[in-house]
Parts: sequence; structure tokens; C-alpha cells
Amino acid sequence: MKIGIGYDVHKIVEDRKLYLGGIEIPWDKGLLGHSDADVLIHTIMDSILGALALGDIGKHFPDTDPKYKGIRSTELLEHVMKLVWEKGYEIGNIDSIVVCQEPKLKDYILPMRESLAFLMDTDIDNVSVKATTTEKLGFEGRKEGISSHCVVLLNKRS
Repeated sequence: MKIGIGYDVHKIVEDRKLYLGGIEIPWDKGLLGHSDADVLIHTIMDSILGALALGDIGKHFPDTDPKYKGIRSTELLEHVMKLVWEKGYEIGNIDSIVVCQEPKLKDYILPMRESLAFLMDTDIDNVSVKATTTEKLGFEGRKEGISSHCVVLLNKRS
């Protein structure tokens, strides 16, 4: 068994789509990033790579590499999952939190969980996604950015 933690943050900007957990969230803003800036998937990937002691997403998908410009984070997660399986592991469970004042995410939690479970080839019961605000405190509360935290447990495949 291996455990990893992840954290990521992206700035809220105009004229970008908002992707979280592999799905598009209808909102008039999005997140700034070299890829699609799916902060939740980035956090999950960092936690998985950390559990495997393989570095972080910046090492695997540098923002200086043009081939990752605008790429969907779902494609990056597929690559990370191949590393998981090559190392002989599978998802035990994921517990994640998205921190933002807006948009409200409660109606999108289940679709995010379904998307992530599919991408990681695991049961939906192994994927927890929660959302919270900071009661208008900090950069998330001022609607300047969205952050995410994650803990992952990887189990050896039988």
C-alpha cells in the first residue's frame, strides 16, 4: 500500500472554460494554465505520482513543452494511470476537496466522481470529491483562484 498527497491552485480568468474532475462546469470564467487547468485532476495526479515517488506533474508534463499547450488533463491522467498499473498498483481510494467561493459545485460532484472513476478504472465508491468555500477569506474567497487538495491510497494489484 502507498499513500500520496496532492495540492494545486489555478488563477480564475475570463475567456476560459472551467474543467473540474474531467467535466466542463458551466460558468462565465475558467482557470489559467498551460493545459486545460483542471485543478482537481492535477491534484489527483500529483498525489498518485507522489505515492509512487515519481515526482510531480511538472516533471512529467512541463509547462514549457508546447505539446501540452491546451491539452485536456484527462489525457494526462490516462498517462499517470498507466504508470500506476506498470508499477503493479491500483486505486484503493481517493479523497479530494475543491476549494472555491464560486461556482457552487454540489450539482457536479456526482458527475466528477463518475468521470474520475472511469478515467482511473476504479469503482465510484473509491472516489470522493468534496467542495467547500473559505467563507470569503483568502484568494479563493476573493474569487481569484481555485485550489484543490487530495489524498490517494494505492493498493498492490493481486
